[in-house]
Amino acid sequence: METALLGFCNWSTLCACAALKLPQISAVLAARSARGLSLPSLLLELAGFLVFLRYQCYYEYPLLTYLEYPILIAQDLILLLCIFHFKGNVKRAAPYVALFVTLWFVLTLQKWIIDLAINLCTFISAASKFAQLQDLWKTRDSGVVSALTCSLASYTCATRIITTLMTTNDLTILTRFVIMLALNMWVTATVLRYRKTAVKAE
Repeated sequence: METALLGFCNWSTLCACAALKLPQISAVLAARSARGLSLPSLLLELAGFLVFLRYQCYYEYPLLTYLEYPILIAQDLILLLCIFHFKGNVKRAAPYVALFVTLWFVLTLQKWIIDLAINLCTFISAASKFAQLQDLWKTRDSGVVSALTCSLASYTCATRIITTLMTTNDLTILTRFVIMLALNMWVTATVLRYRKTAVKAE
């Protein structure tokens, strides 16, 4: 029973993450605009994903417990390029990409660096969600922010709470997923609220 549940959670998380950012990417491309997307939020989220992936690789945790992160990073990079493309300067993305590549190698130079980074990772990821919320509160417009993407993110956090409890039982990772579940649900509710407001205004 436990093995079946673990397998379901792992594979459903992978499937959800494979499609996680696709509604958001599709909405941005269809609108030919990145209105409503927060660049600071996206950069912080990317940094959080990168640290989290590096930590799991470094400690050789089971591959299925973090396999979605390369997919999420690739999707966030596409969104980053979209933001710069629709703002008219794709070349501005280059320094950020270079910074993330450097970060990947620096993180494991010393054990204390990766341990410190994973503890900061929760704050970085939480800050990314607060940056998105701040943007939504400021504009009172969800723009092209996808409620489906936010909902899928909430689901993957919930399944990762289960898989973490059943495998590594790493308290740092567990805390991160609990906090991110709450914040993803908050972002989803905010997006839906301002979408309804926009519909009524029309």
